[in-house]
Amino acid sequence: MPWMRFALGKPAGCSPRHPGDRRLRGTLIARAPPAMAPLRILICNDDGVFAAGIQALAAEAAARGHQVTVVCPDQERSATGHGLTLQTPLRAERADQLFAPGVTAWACSGTPSDCVKLGLFRLLEEPPQLVLSGINHGPNLGTDVLYSGTVSAAMEGTIEGYPALAVSSADFKWRQFGPAARLALDVAEGMVAAGWREGMLLNLNVPPLPSEAIGPLRWCRTAVRRYTDQFDRREDPRGRTYYWLAGEVVDDLDAAVAGPADWPTDVAWIAAGGASLTPLQPELFWRGATDNLPNPAALSAGPGPA
Repeated sequence: MPWMRFALGKPAGCSPRHPGDRRLRGTLIARAPPAMAPLRILICNDDGVFAAGIQALAAEAAARGHQVTVVCPDQERSATGHGLTLQTPLRAERADQLFAPGVTAWACSGTPSDCVKLGLFRLLEEPPQLVLSGINHGPNLGTDVLYSGTVSAAMEGTIEGYPALAVSSADFKWRQFGPAARLALDVAEGMVAAGWREGMLLNLNVPPLPSEAIGPLRWCRTAVRRYTDQFDRREDPRGRTYYWLAGEVVDDLDAAVAGPADWPTDVAWIAAGGASLTPLQPELFWRGATDNLPNPAALSAGPGPA
């Protein structure tokens, strides 16, 4: 089980920091693995139980000797964010036959976040030691993570106090999930061995390249993504208007984002052919200046008469 150690922001091959220094800095460098007992892993996604990405991730985890349970949507649930099902009952059926031998699998009628909750509180016989989500069929970069069912499933694990990692293949048409599965397990095992930070979710994006062509894995910040032409207006045969959410990325902004200035944005690093690893957290509190905010009493009083 390869272990990852953190080094200064230098290319792989440069002298790493002292092993005791676990600060999140720059490029990640592989070193010899320590002994690690098999982990209990809960795996989810948002592409559904038939998706090749989650099947590859579960197979890789099982091949490494981990105890794997899949609880994922029974159909495509992309871009559902952190939504939960409150108005209808949830159903879950066994789907072991769709996965590698040794994997216990459930197909659930709910959202990705429903699946993680149901797995944690009802379906798993023992609590997991790690939550994985993916492999998503497409990127989850920048502020798009707010819409992502893949990232939200992992975030649900983080909220409940478990180490969690979301992994995405950064191209919608790429179907070779082996490199992303191996890298995801390498990173997850390495972080468990190093000591996972409490309350930290990891978002991993892997470029659509063979393993030998993927650039270095680096810590990255989140970019701010903006889209244009977001809705395609059409008419049905009866002349009624309807809309398809569409749009293309017009801007990837590197402004007012958190994180060290010497870290690249996830969008930029994926474009350069590297794999991006971004630490996220459920806490959404504003990190900018607060000393110049208006007095709430003045806001609640209203503008008054003209």
